[in-house]
Amino acid sequence: MNWQSILQRQQGWTIDKANEFRLSIEEATELYSNAPLHELTMAADKRRKLFFPSGEVTYLVDRNVNYTNVCTINCQFCSFYRPPGHDETYTQSFEEISNRVSELEKIGGSRILMQGGVNPELPFSWYLDLISHLTNNHPNIQLDCFSPIEIEGIADVSGMSTFEVLKQLKEVGLHGLPGGGAEMLVDEVRSDVSPKKGSPDNWLRVMEEAQSIGLTTSATNVFGFGESLNQRVEHMSRIRTLQDSSIEKYGRGFTSFIAWPVQLETNSFGKRNRGQNKYVLGAGPTEYIRHVAISRLFFDNISSIQASWPTMGLGIAQMALLSGANDAGSTMMEENVVSASGTSKISASEIELQNTIIRAGFIPVKRDSDYNLLHTEIVEKITKDLAAPIPSQH
Repeated sequence: MNWQSILQRQQGWTIDKANEFRLSIEEATELYSNAPLHELTMAADKRRKLFFPSGEVTYLVDRNVNYTNVCTINCQFCSFYRPPGHDETYTQSFEEISNRVSELEKIGGSRILMQGGVNPELPFSWYLDLISHLTNNHPNIQLDCFSPIEIEGIADVSGMSTFEVLKQLKEVGLHGLPGGGAEMLVDEVRSDVSPKKGSPDNWLRVMEEAQSIGLTTSATNVFGFGESLNQRVEHMSRIRTLQDSSIEKYGRGFTSFIAWPVQLETNSFGKRNRGQNKYVLGAGPTEYIRHVAISRLFFDNISSIQASWPTMGLGIAQMALLSGANDAGSTMMEENVVSASGTSKISASEIELQNTIIRAGFIPVKRDSDYNLLHTEIVEKITKDLAAPIPSQH
């Protein structure tokens, strides 16, 4: 088995024959390890075209809301959290959160992605009242809130099961569950970088519970902790396996897959090894592009692969669109978790995302959290300022 024969065989892949040509973990690891970058990205781009032949690239106008930074999990790669009792802790009021949603509504947004820490000081009623408040005051905004580890924390505080927590949150207006907190769904890696966080099995279980009651979910991946390439593919494999199962049982699964390298500038994991971790770990642009391309080829059952501009920048995200990704992410408006660990750009305007997509040769289309396409007004100034005709990536 070598990368040439694997890619040669993948040329016969079609959506109808996806199972017949499905990559194994070993085959994907061989491609990740040895396939030349241009061969890998060409294969991934061809695969994207089979999923999305029209040349459209989607994006989302949304806002991140980090409602609290109080957390007891103490992940070593997180610079955002503060332990209970710390002088810098905060929990936003319902009015503060609602004002942020109002600002999103003014620019035509459709979704908030709200995550915080595992805060033992907040009772379950606080979360129910918050979602009810937002649903009543902002009925047209999709509420994708609380990652699986937060759901576990809420369940612990309330003495309820995670499934019952999800059911009650959905009843008052919860639309979906963000994919945060997955990082690496590999026990050896997870136990090293976040030993207090729930196991990979717990993350997958909570996500399946959410999918079983119709909540929208996405799958994420943070890499660059020093894990092997095989372990990176193992993470993808666990997501792909759940996707198979959920689609068969519930008719739905993860909407998308989003990956980004860990940021190590200001956190304790980056300071390990006498401060060398932040220089020798993580991942650069080329490795990130390889990761995107592998994910496109590996996930025959997840159609949307998202480019990550917050960690890599809009230019590298643009390259990801030429390497298998079909979605340019979201505007976010603000971001406090990843940015606390070393990134500087925390929002992108709709014009910036359209510009990134158009200059890569694609057609920008606005979407909602469920990947339903929305009416899109292309800013004329983008095309007028181009020095040459737009390249076509159809």
